[in-house]
Amino acid sequence: MRIGLIGLGRIGAFHADTLIRHDEVDELVVTDAMPGMAEAAASRLGATPVADAEALLASRLDGVVIASSTPTHLGLLRAAVAAGIPTFCEKPVAEDPYAVAGLVGEIERSGVPVQIGFPRRFDPAFVAAKAASDAGELGWLTTVRSTTMDPAPPPAAYVASSGGIFRDCAIHDFDAVRWVTGREVVEVYAVGGNRGDALFADANDVDTASTLLTFDDGTLGVVSDTRYNGQGYDVRLELHGSEGSISAGLDDGLPFRSADPTLAFPAGPAHTFFMDRFATAFQIELSTFLAVAAGRQASPCTITDGLEASWIAEAATLSLHEHRPVRLDDVRG
Repeated sequence: MRIGLIGLGRIGAFHADTLIRHDEVDELVVTDAMPGMAEAAASRLGATPVADAEALLASRLDGVVIASSTPTHLGLLRAAVAAGIPTFCEKPVAEDPYAVAGLVGEIERSGVPVQIGFPRRFDPAFVAAKAASDAGELGWLTTVRSTTMDPAPPPAAYVASSGGIFRDCAIHDFDAVRWVTGREVVEVYAVGGNRGDALFADANDVDTASTLLTFDDGTLGVVSDTRYNGQGYDVRLELHGSEGSISAGLDDGLPFRSADPTLAFPAGPAHTFFMDRFATAFQIELSTFLAVAAGRQASPCTITDGLEASWIAEAATLSLHEHRPVRLDDVRG
């Protein structure tokens, strides 16, 4: 397969390493808006550099991966679909979900497969937790908890353009709880605070947030996010049911310790970043996209899934700033 990759920053470079090693990828075509990035990546990986995204999309691709900055996603996705190219697009599709809503119909009418990048759906432990719930092993769900704790804040420039903690970070949690329950969120209430660097307040953002979700069947969701967790990168999912409970993320890399001195768990070393915590998930995610691009399966994470996670993030952002519960129907308008 001839696969294109747009964007060679942190996640794009990671995807490039995965794709170039994949048995199904015969040629990887790369580009980046920053001068010299594509050529450097091509030299390191044996990929083919092109001048820009327009040239890449015109180069007879079997699929394209969009890993550029968030503000470019919407336009590139629209162009890729117009060119008839199966597309993988990193989250979020756009900072503004209203703009994404206008694209959903175009994609559905085109018939071009689109997969949105939410790697937790492919983490083996997350998949096992969902399977246990779907099989009825937990009874009916009472509470779903999703946690994302970054070891340190991203750069100030990234924070300023990220759209805020809910759109950038918690959106992974929002997608995970919606996916694992198979239910829709109907109301959110979010709070947040800043006890760290002033860069978050300067961007009208928070460094720590909690969101209470109400699902359409009465299940409750609790999402916790922070940019400060010095012990490491901590991502967990907990499903609490009437007949049992299960968790994903309780491995030896959990950056957490028990106060009980007789326990040796977790053994460590602690996860330090999402690239080591979800390395397997990212590989499975891109292998799945190649199967989608080849027509062997339907997209497991559609543009509609990406939009629904963005609506929840939008509602959480509004709730934080207006100090009130927000219903999803009110946000969608």
